[in-house]
Amino acid sequence: MSTKMQMSMEVNGEARDLVVEPRTTLADALREECGLTGTRTGCEEGICGACTVLVDGEPVRACLQFAVQAHGREVTTIEGVREWKTLEALKAAMREHFAVQCGFCTSGFLMLAAGALTRKPDMSAAEIAEVAEMNLCRCTGYQPIVRAMQEAQASLKVAAQ
Repeated sequence: MSTKMQMSMEVNGEARDLVVEPRTTLADALREECGLTGTRTGCEEGICGACTVLVDGEPVRACLQFAVQAHGREVTTIEGVREWKTLEALKAAMREHFAVQCGFCTSGFLMLAAGALTRKPDMSAAEIAEVAEMNLCRCTGYQPIVRAMQEAQASLKVAAQ
C-alpha cells in the first residue's frame, strides 16, 4: 500500500499542486500529472539525459529525482523556455548544423546546453564538448551538437555587445 503525498512546485512559471506517490519520478510527474511531454524518458537510469530539466536553474536528470524532491522548487521544462534567448540561439544553431536527427534526445540536449550556457557563457571548446558528452545521442556523432553549442555561444556573445 502506498501513501500519496501532497507537494507544490513551480513549473514553467506556474504553481502546481500535485498529489503523488513517494516513488513517482519528477519525469513521470511532469509527463503524467502536468501533461508536459517534452521531457522524455529513455533509459530511466540517468545515463541518456533525454529527461533533463532545470531545477532552480540547474540541469537535473528528472528520471533520477523523485517528484517530492522538487517540492517548493522551480522546475523548467523544454516547454517553459520558449522565450529564452539562449534557447532560441541553440535551436537555430542546431538546425543550421543538422544537430537533430531522430529528435528523441533533442529536448534533453537543449535543456542541458541552455542551462550550461546560461550558467557559464564563456565555456571553452573543451568544456562545451564535455557538456555535450553528458547526454547520449545515437544519431549525430556529437560533432554537430558541439558545433551548434559553439555557434549559439558566439551568437549570444555578439547579441550581448
